Amino acid sequence: MTSEQIDQLAKLLEQVFGFTSFRPGQLEIIETILAKQNVLAVMPTGAGKSLCYQLPAIYSEQKTIIVSPLVALMDDQVSSLSQLGVPVSKIHSGVSRQENVEQWKRFASNECNILYLSPERLMQTRMIDALKRFPIGLFVVDEAHCISKWGAGFRPDYENLTNLKSFFPDAKFAAFTATADKTTRSDIAKNLTNGDCSVFVSGFDRPNLSLKVFPKQNLKSNILHFLSSKKNESGIVYCLSRKDTDQLSLFLHSKGFNAIPYHAGKTPEYRLDAQNRFMTEEAAVMVATVAFGMGIDKPDIRYVVHASMPGSVEAFYQEIGRAGRDGAPAETIMYYGLQDMVSRQRMIFEGNGSEQHKILEYKRLEALIGYCETPACRRLALLSYFDETAVSCGNCDNCIQPPRVEDYSNIAKQIISAIKQTGQYFGMAHIIDVARGAETEKIKARSHNSLKIFGIARAQSKQVLQSVIRQLIAGNALKVNLEKFGALEIADRGVNILQSNEQFMAKVISKKTPIVSVNAETHKPSKAQSNSSVLVELKKLRLALARERSVPAFVIFSDKTLAQMAEELPITENQFLAINGVGNKKLGEFYHQFREVIEKFKVPRL
Repeated sequence: MTSEQIDQLAKLLEQVFGFTSFRPGQLEIIETILAKQNVLAVMPTGAGKSLCYQLPAIYSEQKTIIVSPLVALMDDQVSSLSQLGVPVSKIHSGVSRQENVEQWKRFASNECNILYLSPERLMQTRMIDALKRFPIGLFVVDEAHCISKWGAGFRPDYENLTNLKSFFPDAKFAAFTATADKTTRSDIAKNLTNGDCSVFVSGFDRPNLSLKVFPKQNLKSNILHFLSSKKNESGIVYCLSRKDTDQLSLFLHSKGFNAIPYHAGKTPEYRLDAQNRFMTEEAAVMVATVAFGMGIDKPDIRYVVHASMPGSVEAFYQEIGRAGRDGAPAETIMYYGLQDMVSRQRMIFEGNGSEQHKILEYKRLEALIGYCETPACRRLALLSYFDETAVSCGNCDNCIQPPRVEDYSNIAKQIISAIKQTGQYFGMAHIIDVARGAETEKIKARSHNSLKIFGIARAQSKQVLQSVIRQLIAGNALKVNLEKFGALEIADRGVNILQSNEQFMAKVISKKTPIVSVNAETHKPSKAQSNSSVLVELKKLRLALARERSVPAFVIFSDKTLAQMAEELPITENQFLAINGVGNKKLGEFYHQFREVIEKFKVPRL
């Protein structure tokens, strides 16, 4: 792009969105989209994905279809754009047929060029035929990992999006997701663009997040102990079920915490109010299922606790990514137990989807278990899943209090040998059966009972071999090949262990319950937090305005914008425009109300 075009984009960024600069990686993606190239962008939570497709749509004025997975997420983004003065339409099942007809008329009449649709609505024959009458320039696919057959959030109508390229050969495609490993990225690119796309992968490392895993014992007492040092801070506690959510929220409320339950069983009105409370009230604890969190623009979440283990590394990474988006230190804790493993396995195998998909989801769960069991730096284990390397963080429980480890090289060699001799084409269960000498039909059919390695680890229990395999995966000695249905393969480090060039030290499984400690250090307040009175009043005003308009509080202004207001106390229009998140439209609509609040706290200069 020319310098003049970049200047025009920067001007739009400031006038419409109220930002004075792009976040890392945003401009490069925007330039690629505007150059009419297909794009796949993997950007962590909080990196500003939505701006990467909203700004090109506004700048180019081309017809843009944005495919979004959740009605609530569509509503939030549409409300945010409307609040910025950007004409936009949405069609989904959450509104009346008449409203959907009006929304379509706005798009068809060129009153607006941006249309939000769910994949289910988009892929209807009637909608495809209607859209063919227009020069659609860009299709944006959010949560694009769902397109992939290896994706963590498989959804049939997302898979159908692969047909769009044949329906709209002249359109370009931009796919966005927060989590996608190398295999999933390749599959998205192939399915959506026949492999013809520029791929952008932002770094997954979040060094400000501490990572801890504790056994799931005395759960309520341990969570209560942890939260006792967080009474002045906001955070999220994720639960597996609606029942668990309501019970834990009630327990924390009885102990004096501002706990707010949130799950899909609540009414839309309740969920909107709960979300606004979390954005506005001090020291709010959102106790929720995974129904909560997508699209939330709250930068000062100081902790994320998983009262139950998530279903995959991708889900875990996305959920902890909601903490510490302001760059300040934040804590993440997962409570991990056998019962959660069983529950997650049951959810996978009793759920919808093909057998192939269920097997892949199970392998993703195994990778998360490997993360839980690793004796090494958790950040190394987490980043390696996304094909990234890093140095030990010094900010996880294994770095701070290294677990006791012993030399498991001999058992590791037995496992790696079994993988090698069976052709690196089988999963954990079969490899363990071979190593322990089980006379299964599968083993007999493949003559694996005649291998030299057969029965060499007969003295070891399944639990020990399972733990060692998971730790080998977490330690980059083995890898799981999703394209071969979860087959275990030997990585370079595994070769070194097999050849006795390297020891394999594994965490000792202990029956004792470790003491759950908490970090005594608390987050130091910023100037804005110190000036708490003005911030509280600004949040009250924001909540009132949000309730008047029936929109989430962050649609009015984000927490970060209010914090900057509380710190700088702007009075003039130019001072307001200098606040990140205040564009021309919001200045015209909210300037007088917020100035009136700030003036009460403004100390006149002598």
